[in-house]
Amino acid sequence: MANLTIAVNDEALKKARLKALEQGTSVNALLRDFLESYAGVHNGRRQAAQKLLDLSDRLECRSGAQPWSRDELHERDP
Repeated sequence: MANLTIAVNDEALKKARLKALEQGTSVNALLRDFLESYAGVHNGRRQAAQKLLDLSDRLECRSGAQPWSRDELHERDP
């Protein structure tokens, strides 16, 4: 991974750091994600996370229902 040095207004960087901290991330991570997205480079972890989210959207949800029994958790399709 390469390092990048940029010139940024001090006040803009200060505000960006505070906003990133509120979001539980860093300015470095935000810029890296932006540049990867801008360049069309896909991070393997991001793709895996998106596949997991897509899969969870297709599965039935049991929110508010009784928890699964042990037998249900270990049930296998024939």
